[in-house]
Amino acid sequence: MMNLCYNMGADLWNLLRTGGSEMKLLICVLNDTDKLDELMIKLAEAGVKGATIINSTGMGRTLYNHQESALMNSLRALLDPDRDENKTIFTVVDEAQEKAFHKVMNEVVGDLARPDSGIIFTIPVDSVTGLSK
Repeated sequence: MMNLCYNMGADLWNLLRTGGSEMKLLICVLNDTDKLDELMIKLAEAGVKGATIINSTGMGRTLYNHQESALMNSLRALLDPDRDENKTIFTVVDEAQEKAFHKVMNEVVGDLARPDSGIIFTIPVDSVTGLSK
């Protein structure tokens, strides 16, 4: 019974703290890393308050690299060192921020339906601690 009350209280607290908006973890893989700075500036202007960005590599690129010869890998690393990396962006957003993220991403990167442009998806978040309004 105590656990049920605690969970209901935590749910109510999260509902009040987020203004009733369901919070989501938005994950975005940006393939054109040259557009990262512009994307971050426009996201901040659109109300997305923070994000974590990590270097990442997709499965397709990893398999492609594995199939090439060591000489080709060395030459490509010298000529185009950033080719194998993309950026993965993590941010916790409400519904309005999610819509803003999609809009800005479309403005900066273009249509994500194009091959090798990027991907965005969200996962529901049950609770959030340490997020400022």
